[in-house]
Amino acid sequence: MITVTGMDAHTEPTVPERALVVAAHPDDVDFGASGTVARLARAGTTVSYAIVTDGDAGELPEGTDRFAGGALRRREQVAAAAEVGVEADDVHFLGFTDGMVEVTMELRIAITRAIRLTRPDVVICQSPERRWDSVFASHPDHLAAGEATLRAVYPDARNPHTHTALAAEGLDAHTVRECWVMAHPEPDRYVDITETFDAKLAALGAHSSQTAHMDLPEFIGAWARTSAEQGGLPAGHLAEAYRTWKTG
Repeated sequence: MITVTGMDAHTEPTVPERALVVAAHPDDVDFGASGTVARLARAGTTVSYAIVTDGDAGELPEGTDRFAGGALRRREQVAAAAEVGVEADDVHFLGFTDGMVEVTMELRIAITRAIRLTRPDVVICQSPERRWDSVFASHPDHLAAGEATLRAVYPDARNPHTHTALAAEGLDAHTVRECWVMAHPEPDRYVDITETFDAKLAALGAHSSQTAHMDLPEFIGAWARTSAEQGGLPAGHLAEAYRTWKTG
C-alpha cells in the first residue's frame, strides 16, 4: 500500500486499524492527505478527522458573514470526508479561532481528547517546520496545529498521569504507533494515490468556497506527480509525501 524511500523502499507497513488526521482548517486534510485517506478507508482502516478551526477567516462567498461561513465550511468538510470514505460522525471540529491558533495547553488537551477518543494506530498531521519554499504550507495555524499534535501524541495522550480530567471522562491513556507528517521539507514516505486521485479531486471539489476558482486536476496533479517522482514511483503515478515518526 505504501512506498517508502531508503532501506524500506519496497516494504509496505501494516494497514492500521484506526487513523486520525489532525489539521488546522477544513480543506487542509484534502489538500495534503485525502488520497492517502481514501486508500486507507478502502483497505478497511477507520479514519477520523480532528479539525482545529472552522476556517471562517478564509475566503468566503460574497455576502457570507463569518458565523455562517464557519457553518458552511464545516458542511463542506463533512461532504469532502464522505468522498474518501470517512463517516460524518468521525469528523470532529475542535472549535478554535481561525487565524489565531497557538500551541497552548488548551489545544494540546483538545487534541489529546481526540486521540484518546479515536485511539488511532497512526496520526496524520501537519508539519511544525516552516517551509522556506512554500509560504502556503507554512501558515502559522498549520505550524501550531502540527506542533500541538506531536506534543499530544508524545507525551500527553499516552501518559495516564497527564490531563487526568480526560481519564475521569472515561478517556484512558493511548499510545500512537506512528505519525505521518504532511508537507514536511524532508519526506521519507510516499503513498501512491494513483487509484484514489479522483476521490481526492472530488473531496477538494466539495470545498467549493475555497476551490471553485482552481483548475484542480492540473494544480493538484502537478504536486502529486512531483511527489511520485521524488519517491521513485513509476512514470505516470501520483503520490502524497510524508515524514514519518515512530512513536509506539
